[in-house]
Amino acid sequence: MINAQTLTDRFLRYVQIDTQSDPQSTASPTTEKQKDLGRVLVQELHELGIADAELDAFGYVYATIPANVPSDVPDHQLPTICFCAHMDTSPDVTGAGVKPIIHRQWDGADIVLPEHADAPIVISQQDHPDLAQQIGNDIITASGDTLLGADNKAGVAAIMAAADYLMANPDVPHGRIRILFTPDEEVGKGTANIDMAKLDATYGYTIDGESLGTLEDETFSADGVQIVIQGVSTHPGFAKGKLENALKIAGDILAGLPRTDLSPETTEGMQGFVHPTHMEGNQDRVVLHFIVRDFTTAGLHEHEALLQSLVDEVLANYPHSSATLTVREQYRNMKEVLDQHPAVAEHALEAIRRAGLSPQRRSIRGGTDGSRLSFMGLPCPNIFAGEHAFHSREEWVSVQDMQKAAEVIVHLAQIWAGK
Repeated sequence: MINAQTLTDRFLRYVQIDTQSDPQSTASPTTEKQKDLGRVLVQELHELGIADAELDAFGYVYATIPANVPSDVPDHQLPTICFCAHMDTSPDVTGAGVKPIIHRQWDGADIVLPEHADAPIVISQQDHPDLAQQIGNDIITASGDTLLGADNKAGVAAIMAAADYLMANPDVPHGRIRILFTPDEEVGKGTANIDMAKLDATYGYTIDGESLGTLEDETFSADGVQIVIQGVSTHPGFAKGKLENALKIAGDILAGLPRTDLSPETTEGMQGFVHPTHMEGNQDRVVLHFIVRDFTTAGLHEHEALLQSLVDEVLANYPHSSATLTVREQYRNMKEVLDQHPAVAEHALEAIRRAGLSPQRRSIRGGTDGSRLSFMGLPCPNIFAGEHAFHSREEWVSVQDMQKAAEVIVHLAQIWAGK
């Protein structure tokens, strides 16, 4: 159904464009270079015959595949379906100068990435169990000095391949389809400037998941927490009985965090966590940054209350210092919305079956643009794209998995059209 070579060519082209986002930037998008990929995608969409494809000032790409079946059916208005992927790559590892390598008809042996500064990086089945399903497939990696960018350019390529197929095969029935490519997902700003009226879609799907056949319709709920510590600074030579070092206060708070639970390194499944991500300051003033995660909003509040209790306990030893804890909502569990629209997930599971796969329904220990989109009025679960080992130099994807993701998109378009 989907031309594997054309899809591969697209993916290789996209990953060589540096689109790393910047968590410290206040611009929208956070890096202008994300628009470089946006411009390429708009041009390619125009070449497919999608005339309204555009890149806006905030770095979003919008496009429409018009319906080729009547919009009115006996029982209801045919919905508009949106397929979404993000263009940016993680700030965790550089995405500049990506040199993709295709390991064709992979035989199961360890994959050695030759260009790491210290020593070759080895991708093995032992460390990546999902590779066991990939023997005989074409695996794509980077060369070792960069991430690959399959998160989420695998999803971008799958959507583009599906759009190519639908435009070239007008006999395949589908309703109105909206394509959305976003910037800044990796820094939590992927939906910050989406024009929902302009998008004008009823339901959506992000194509940003991992293993073949998976549908993720439940995510973490997420908050960011900032703790600002104001100590008492004085000359260290005359500090006895006066100095209350903000750095030491911060250290006591960090040392008081749970060691056997409630941290990313000790939790799995449906367990939440409190995770310090960044610290800045000096003996006078320190700012601590945390992310807090749980599958329920009530769980989030419990974790935040624990943090506040810990801060109060530590400050009892520093009577002249103070600390302010501020919570910022990041996203909420999409399941709260998707449970009200069961057809969205059910149609995705059926599309996965029609692609010849056994669907797997999963919760994700993270979030996607779909988390926020769901609460912005666009119920939006997450479908696999085949990307693995996110945010690392060991990132990999198989051509065949991307091909299946594109097939699922085509089947979904037909299912929503009632065909």
